[in-house]
Amino acid sequence: MPINVSVKNVPDEIMEKLRKRAKHHHRSLQGEIMAILEEATSPSGFSVDEAELRLKALGFGTGDESTSWLRELRDAR
Repeated sequence: MPINVSVKNVPDEIMEKLRKRAKHHHRSLQGEIMAILEEATSPSGFSVDEAELRLKALGFGTGDESTSWLRELRDAR
């Protein structure tokens, strides 16, 4: 069963930021706060395999490239 939560004495600056964020995401203030709570309490991150796939999709190479760059920098001295 859902429980009601109340947060007291929220500074005006924070409330304004929450309102802007909710508007940006096309949500009510309640919906935005719920989304923030869900994000904060859900498992974060991803596996090493998922990270590798994401990096490859972004065009990142392997450590071999960095090794050759370091050698070039070292040899240029």
